[in-house]
Amino acid sequence: MTAPDGSEGRILIRDTWGTDIVNDLKPEAGDVVLYKTRFSGFYETELDSVLKTAGIKHLIVTGCTTSMCVESTIRDAFFRDYHCILLTDCTSEPISWDASRSNHDASITLVQILFGWTSTSDHFLKAIEERVQGGS
Repeated sequence: MTAPDGSEGRILIRDTWGTDIVNDLKPEAGDVVLYKTRFSGFYETELDSVLKTAGIKHLIVTGCTTSMCVESTIRDAFFRDYHCILLTDCTSEPISWDASRSNHDASITLVQILFGWTSTSDHFLKAIEERVQGGS
């Protein structure tokens, strides 16, 4: 892959530009930060242990690339009995400028049919607000 400065690089190499956390999402004190070395957030990371320790069973999933990291993480979550909701407008398929975008749609369809549920961020936030206002 080509880095922003034009040099050749590799993906998923810790402490390189491709693994930097964007400023708008910088962790705050007390946030858990995990480093992954493969497409799935579960593969050889502490994610499963952190979630189980916290008693978490439902995951809201966002990110990129939809057909690689997002789908791999959702599949691994499903295999570990987590319930996932993919926010379809909070994921993308920037794998290549000239590649078909059908991979994104195919991954969303797979999640809908096999691995969890999908929603848009607006619908999801509205449902949360309604639940909070309803006191449930």
